[in-house]
Amino acid sequence: MKVLYIDTSLNYLYAGISDENDLLIEIQERLEQNLSRDAVPKIASMFEKTNIKPTEIDKIIVVDGPGSFTGIRIGITIAKIYAHSLKVKITTISSLEAMAISNDRASYFVPIIDARRGYVYSAIYDKDMKEVMFPQHMKLSLLEKKLESISDYLIITNDEIKIDGIKTTYKPNILKIINKYKNRKNINPHSVNPNYLKLTEAEESRISSDRKAN
Repeated sequence: MKVLYIDTSLNYLYAGISDENDLLIEIQERLEQNLSRDAVPKIASMFEKTNIKPTEIDKIIVVDGPGSFTGIRIGITIAKIYAHSLKVKITTISSLEAMAISNDRASYFVPIIDARRGYVYSAIYDKDMKEVMFPQHMKLSLLEKKLESISDYLIITNDEIKIDGIKTTYKPNILKIINKYKNRKNINPHSVNPNYLKLTEAEESRISSDRKAN
């Protein structure tokens, strides 16, 4: 089973191609403003370097958020085009799942993405990847209170988050992610959409304006 993994939710390009239990190639590169320009050519280069044709891919796993609104849309768009045009199976996972499962040696895993203004995207998973706290957009102070009730937890983040606990930066274990989620239920490509966990600033402004108008 050949699987294509795509994650652009954090302004990095995390991508890879696996064949059964072998990771044939991977990309872990910070692209920032160049993400929309470089993501497709770099993914295409993986096929060229491995001599695998896109039509040989059996399934696509794409990260649908949370994270950078623009980054999420880029990855989702690429994955949907591949899946629809090649008639390939597709499924989604959250960036928080990917961050948590890429680590070990702790009883609990706490992925954190900075959402600005004192808010974060976070979740808590136990060592079996069961949700102790479901993924959500929340105040950092509330997360700190949640963590008071557990011990031996590892915080995974690439952001400067002021929170107590042992921290590690996020380096995806792409093969581990693929093997965990390659059998997750398939989705119609047209039904794959970003999971921001909060409204965009444009949507929040529109709702605020509507409330003032009424």
